[in-house]
Amino acid sequence: MHLEPTVKLRGNVQLPRMGLGVWKLPAVQTLQVVGEALAAGYRHIDTAKIYGNEAEVGEAIRASGLARKTVFVTSKLWTDDHSKARAAAAFDESLQRLGTEWVDLFLSHFPVTGKRVETWQALQQIVNSGKCRAVGVSNYTVRHLQELMDRTHIIPAVNQVEFHPFLFQKDLLDFSRQHNIHLMAYSPLVHGHYHDNPVLRSVAQAHRRSVPQVMLRWLLQHGLSVIPKTTQKTHMIENLAVFDFQLSESEMEQINGLDQGLRTCWDPTQTP
Repeated sequence: MHLEPTVKLRGNVQLPRMGLGVWKLPAVQTLQVVGEALAAGYRHIDTAKIYGNEAEVGEAIRASGLARKTVFVTSKLWTDDHSKARAAAAFDESLQRLGTEWVDLFLSHFPVTGKRVETWQALQQIVNSGKCRAVGVSNYTVRHLQELMDRTHIIPAVNQVEFHPFLFQKDLLDFSRQHNIHLMAYSPLVHGHYHDNPVLRSVAQAHRRSVPQVMLRWLLQHGLSVIPKTTQKTHMIENLAVFDFQLSESEMEQINGLDQGLRTCWDPTQTP
C-alpha cells in the first residue's frame, strides 16, 4: 500500500499526513521545537488558542525561512468563543497571534452543547472570507456530526479526535469515510503508554521498526493523518519515517483487536 504524504480535503486543500502537535508545549519551548520540526521536514503544525503558543508557532515558521504556503497551520476555536457573535473575532485574534494572513485549517475545538450549529455557521463565514482555507471540528462523535449535517447541510472537512490502537473508533471511522470527512488523530502514541504491548512489539520486531512507528503506520493505513507531539529531534525524524513500510492485513487486524475504549483526554460521548 503506497501512501501519499498528503491527503486532499474538500475544496482541493492538501493536508500533510504527518504533523506536529504542540498541546501542552510551553511557549518558551515552542519556538525551538517547531523550528527543529520544520528543519526535520514537518510541514504541518497543529496549535490552538488554549495552548497559549500560537504566537511562537508563527514566529518559528517565519524564522524557518520557509515560504508560508509550504507550511500547513491548524488552529482551533476555544469553547468560550463558541457563538456566532464571538467566533469571527476569536479567529481574527488567532490570526493576529500567528502573525499570518491566513490559517489553513480552523476547527471548532469541542461540541459545545447548544452552540454547535451557530458556531459551525460562523466557521463557514470565516472560510468564505478567504482568511481560512478549510474548516472542521474536533472531538465530535457521529451524533454531533449528524446534527451539523442535518441542520446545516454542510459537511466538515476534518474531525480531529483521539485515536490510537487502544481507542479504535471504528463506527466513527466508517461514518467519516462514508461522508468524506477526514479524521485526524491526536494523542496517536497514547502519551508513551502501552509501548510495551506484546502485539505491538512483535509487529515492530517483524518490520525492524519502533513501536511508535508501527502505531503511526497503523493509523495512516486506516486513512487518518496524525499529529504526534514530541520535543526530541530523534523522535521527530523517527515519526517521519513511516511511509516506506507496510503492515499486512493480519497485522492490521491484530492491532485493531487491541481496542479497549481507552480515552486519555476528553470524552465527548456524553455531551448532549
